[in-house]
Amino acid sequence: MTSSNFEARWGAHLRDNGTARFRLWAPALDTLRLRLGQGDEREMERREHGWFELEVDGLSDGAAYQFVLPDGMAVPDPASRAQQKDVHGPSLLTASAFDWKAADWKGRPWEEAVVYELHPGTFTREGGFDGIRRKLDYLADVGFTAIEIMPVAQFSGNRGWGYDGVLPYCPHSAYGGVKGLKSLVDAAHERGLMMILDVVYNHFGPDGNYLNAYAPDFFDSERQTPWGPAIRFEEQAVRDFFLDNPIYWLEEFRFDGLRFDAIDQIKDRSETPILEEMARRIRERFPDRPIHLMTEDERNIIALHPRDEDNRPILFTAEWNDDFHHAAHCVATGEDTGYYEAFADDPAGHLARALAEGFCYQGEPYAPREGKPRGVPSAGQPPLAFVTFLQNHDQIGNRAFGDRLTALADAETVELLTAVHLLNPQVPLVFMGEEFGETNPFLFFTDFHGDLAKAVREGRRKEFASFSHFSGEEAEKIPDPNAVSTFETSMPDWSRTETEAGRKRLDLFRRLLKARRTYLAPYLASMTAMQAQSRRLGAEAFSVRWEMGVRWLLMAANFGTADVAAEENLAGFNTIHESREGIHAALAQGKLPARSVAVLFAEGAGA
Repeated sequence: MTSSNFEARWGAHLRDNGTARFRLWAPALDTLRLRLGQGDEREMERREHGWFELEVDGLSDGAAYQFVLPDGMAVPDPASRAQQKDVHGPSLLTASAFDWKAADWKGRPWEEAVVYELHPGTFTREGGFDGIRRKLDYLADVGFTAIEIMPVAQFSGNRGWGYDGVLPYCPHSAYGGVKGLKSLVDAAHERGLMMILDVVYNHFGPDGNYLNAYAPDFFDSERQTPWGPAIRFEEQAVRDFFLDNPIYWLEEFRFDGLRFDAIDQIKDRSETPILEEMARRIRERFPDRPIHLMTEDERNIIALHPRDEDNRPILFTAEWNDDFHHAAHCVATGEDTGYYEAFADDPAGHLARALAEGFCYQGEPYAPREGKPRGVPSAGQPPLAFVTFLQNHDQIGNRAFGDRLTALADAETVELLTAVHLLNPQVPLVFMGEEFGETNPFLFFTDFHGDLAKAVREGRRKEFASFSHFSGEEAEKIPDPNAVSTFETSMPDWSRTETEAGRKRLDLFRRLLKARRTYLAPYLASMTAMQAQSRRLGAEAFSVRWEMGVRWLLMAANFGTADVAAEENLAGFNTIHESREGIHAALAQGKLPARSVAVLFAEGAGA
């Protein structure tokens, strides 16, 4: 059994000798009591700067505790590691010790990453961490190397996406709690799989957050996020709460990385921005283990992703590339409303730019922002600084009926885009079920009650009011987020893996990921910039050529219904993948057939 030596500055820490230290920042209070079990209450010691602290001997794993305010209200620990019941009830002491079977796990380099995003509650019918654990062999067999779990921090109820968490240190009991999560990470490492956790530092959920009762300065009264009050990162105690949280997940649970949700909503007036300080502390804490830090940021910026002279991340590792998704989605569906409007004028052109340079919008006027500029030049970034996807939880679940791309586009187009996605040098991410062509929706679901449930249900329907086809009676057809059926409908149908279509799609994924391992992964770390040239071959066709040291990667794609001219120097190139036989031969004769993708590789070829 091994224990973590990390002791967060907030919350309760149970030491191996049975002594527990309790700490809470409550600057609005003069007194505070600690309640142990049902009725043993002890006065906590008031320290400087609003902190209360107390050490208690003779406690053990699983002991219940709460903080009792002067008016008698009992509240959970905001840094709770486990809850006795729900987010409103007592917190539980948790021991750090765990019998790690993969204790010698050293991680994997980012260039080997193929990320599989999943929701821990719906991934399997069984649900939870144990349900995921039983699918690890399958995921490794297909060729995935990293699993990204949507947020697990405890939220109100047992069903939810996880982005409304109110206890950011507490793995949800509905999924299996602390021990279940450690067992999952350990089992993944035994199979050579990296584990990445989605974390939310931009807001707290609407139910179960008691911080305002004793620490109103935790929040910025002058600013709101789209989901609730903004967090005041300028306050040192608040800063400490969030600086310690990623260390906790990475050390206590041995995660290999984190995905930081919507960082564009994290505002900080401090001299050193919280995100920069957080990333630096993580790098300092784990100098000998590869830690992968992904960001989601609508702004298309690159300042948080610098590299050192060895092409290693100094701060964050990679950015979710929404532009790639939006362009690919428009190629597949022809949609032109909402944010797709900005990509619908030339989907293939935007996709080619995303492949060659990273972002599509690099300072140009952006229609969803009323024509204001969006983004900065990104071609100087290495491809490993971007994560691409054709589907993810947001892009599916934020649709009124949770439509997957496989339900919106024809199978051939999806397969062409899949090859483009998995065989370009940026890091690919796949959403659960995508690898076998899942068509079940992934809907927005919650487990709220009373007025809050009503507000969420009505808010969901108002969200789509601007779309004429969702007016009147049609709006009532939008699934109720609080209905159990909405949650259950969002589960993948694993029997599809046994169908002819499912087996065909899985075979495609296996072949593409094997090709990626062989021809791309060994050379990605040396790419200090995108190093790409793109050419338009027609309204719906393009080619992109990447320099990989003395090697070259060439991708040619034609989504149109007519052949196009394609004069490419193919001397020395061999086929990695072609969507059907004969495309390489046609390219050699100056033609790219309709509805085709070919990916070629050469050693020492010229541009």
